[in-house]
Amino acid sequence: MYDKLTQKDIDRMKEEIEYRKLVVRKEALEAVKEARAQGDLSENFEYKAAKQDKNRNESRIRYLERMIKTAKIISDRSASDEVGLNDRVEIYIPDDDETETYKIVTTVRGNSLKGLISIDSPLGKALMGHKVGDTVYVKVDDRFGYEAVIRAIDSSSEGEEEDLRKY
Repeated sequence: MYDKLTQKDIDRMKEEIEYRKLVVRKEALEAVKEARAQGDLSENFEYKAAKQDKNRNESRIRYLERMIKTAKIISDRSASDEVGLNDRVEIYIPDDDETETYKIVTTVRGNSLKGLISIDSPLGKALMGHKVGDTVYVKVDDRFGYEAVIRAIDSSSEGEEEDLRKY
């Protein structure tokens, strides 16, 4: 697995694990107990749903613990004039005559629909370490790629990413 994560990612995952163990687990167990008390378990939809919720929570806890155990911790610091982790980057794509803005994030937080591009994605790999004015080649696969020009880099942390929790 070996996902590249920052210490901040690890800390957020630990918070979610603690929350799931102390709050969600307790609620799930209570829901299973209440559903079990309703009688015949073979036709009890509430019992099955409560068990599924409990199992989903336990699965998420195991997943997060495994990610933390196998993670490679990386620094989120970069030179002020270079594209680095957590920077917003405005790029111009000459082929499409379009300007787009993305935030460079770790794999765990990547969400292209929200403009959060993973450092392991083709675009993220191409942008990392480059400066304003640089033209980078984004290699999508062996047969296709495109050029992008870096127009601006914003290293401020305003609009901090959403929490990792998925309840």
